[in-house]
Amino acid sequence: MSSIDLVQLSEQTKRLTAMVVEDEAVANELLSSTFKNFFQDVYSAFDGKEALAMYEKFHPDIIFLDIIMPELDGIELARLVRKSNPNQILIVISASNDIDKISKSIEIGVNSFIQKPIDTKKIIELLSNIISMISKKKKIETKTFSISLPMDLYEIVNENAKLESISKNAIIIRSLRNFFKDQ
Repeated sequence: MSSIDLVQLSEQTKRLTAMVVEDEAVANELLSSTFKNFFQDVYSAFDGKEALAMYEKFHPDIIFLDIIMPELDGIELARLVRKSNPNQILIVISASNDIDKISKSIEIGVNSFIQKPIDTKKIIELLSNIISMISKKKKIETKTFSISLPMDLYEIVNENAKLESISKNAIIIRSLRNFFKDQ
């Protein structure tokens, strides 16, 4: 806990959006207002049906959801969201001790499960874990990145790589960084 840099954590989470799905008004307001300190935007829904409509409209990076809710419970919401986007980050925040419901949420593939009541320490650890999850995902995506170059560009990249004794990928990455730095 003490090793987590809150300023750095906040800088990373401020690039993301979140949605809180909680049917209890006080809990919803508390979670939403807390997360507004960390995320760029925080959307709030009071049941699964409302949350699904919001999800389709805003596509938040992270969804914090309760399990037991009217209309459409958190498990069914998670299942529908997971079907739509297998990579969606889903975090269950629930007071439920129902092993069957917890097991179902794990089967669906929720990324994390937090027992209510939650305190500041748990929130900070959770946010740190989310950033770690996203970083790992981006590293994997970067590793699988491939590009096809026209022959004339390939020859230039190849020559520069030989001259500098570095990989062709390093030349391409440097060029991309320079290009996007100027944007």
